[in-house]
Amino acid sequence: MQRAGGDAASRPPKRARRARLPGWDPSHPPDGEQGLCPKRLRGRERGGGLQGAGLAQVCAPVLPPPPAGSGLVQPGVCVCVWREASLCPGAAAARRAGLGFQRPPGHAQLQPRQQKQLAGGPLPRGEPPRPRMRKSRVQRMVLATSLGSFLLVIFYFQSSLNPAAEDRILGTSWHGKSGRSPLQALYDSDQFEQSSLQATHQQRRDLLSSVCSRYTRKRRLLTRDDLRHLVVDDVHGLLYCYVPKVACTNWKRVMMVLTGQGKYRDPLEIPANEAHVSSNLRTLSEYSTPEINHRLRNYLKFIFVREPFERLVSAYRNKFTRRYNTAFHKRYGTKIIRRHRQEPSNQALERGDDVRFQEFVYYLLDPRTQVEEPFNEHWERVHSLCHPCIIHYDVVGKYETLAEDANYVLQLVGADASVKFPSSSKTTRTTDDMTAQFFEDISPFYQRRLFNLYKMDYLLFNYSIPSYLRLR
Repeated sequence: MQRAGGDAASRPPKRARRARLPGWDPSHPPDGEQGLCPKRLRGRERGGGLQGAGLAQVCAPVLPPPPAGSGLVQPGVCVCVWREASLCPGAAAARRAGLGFQRPPGHAQLQPRQQKQLAGGPLPRGEPPRPRMRKSRVQRMVLATSLGSFLLVIFYFQSSLNPAAEDRILGTSWHGKSGRSPLQALYDSDQFEQSSLQATHQQRRDLLSSVCSRYTRKRRLLTRDDLRHLVVDDVHGLLYCYVPKVACTNWKRVMMVLTGQGKYRDPLEIPANEAHVSSNLRTLSEYSTPEINHRLRNYLKFIFVREPFERLVSAYRNKFTRRYNTAFHKRYGTKIIRRHRQEPSNQALERGDDVRFQEFVYYLLDPRTQVEEPFNEHWERVHSLCHPCIIHYDVVGKYETLAEDANYVLQLVGADASVKFPSSSKTTRTTDDMTAQFFEDISPFYQRRLFNLYKMDYLLFNYSIPSYLRLR
């Protein structure tokens, strides 16, 4: 059975693959090599070396015959509109005869792309002709590139003002004794031999940086909600991230004295409820973006932390065992009792004032809790309140060394000698032994889960696993 294609002689010409030129009949090819042109190129087209070119082969006698008696072969040249003009049969013979290519008949009727290829000679083997890029497209690309570069330049100058220029623009001046900012005082002192206190704070900074680099793979950008806990002192150049249940009431009192311009002199004269009035102190979230960036770069940033479970028990005792905290009882206590107490009384469901610590732990570990709303700031993790892996804190104070670390910050500020940090009450303070008693009724399973919830705070601030936990 004969193949469907047949031989070259019996097969009808493929009009879609061949561009006929005026005056040329492919059924009567001229003598010589050019008569092989249609058959050869059709074979190459089917066999794969030139597939996908999307162009037709054009064969025509474009050169005059050689002089009689010259001994040269009739160099009929195949004008091939393909990837390579060198594939044309007869082209090599024409070059050897010293004859150049001529414009074939009907050249003007070819497409511009075909004309360009005929005029340009052979392309590299196996490489398709590159389309010509339109001028309008080039202009659009140039315009887009110029616009992008202009925006980058604006962003660079906005975000990289030098401190002196920022001070002039934003009107910053330091009111410390030395006239230097607390940040300058801190790092200038680090250039000399460090005291034991300076070395301790350097170790805390180094540990914080090391843990962040180890456990934080992707840094994100800060939002304004992230900055609500950063209290600003523009007079002395301070940023304080307050953490509830870590002497934050006394620190707010001190900040009011520092920023009050003589209105307050003694922190203890300020009532506790007045210290928590939001209008008395500005937070970093209230500033514009350039002002936020300026303060993050040039102000001394400090934070005070506490052993995580001791802070948690302190928050529970203050918010759920004190009769005066009715707002917490209504908002959180009633919900905790309804979800985590079996057969609660109607009075407990209505008041919510007798939440047990075990029920409080169940509430913290309940997946529904953080889906419905974020943790309250009193039991939220420190790393979620102050973002120490995004904001570089210069001083990390601890509740365990509160008086010493607080005086260190006030020295860096250059505060007046009359400004003293208030001493904390020892009678009502939650201690480690007291915390251990609260965890006696918590099963090892829930102890482990609760520790995992606060694990980053333990790692970031170098707190050991409490000895009273039964984690194994």
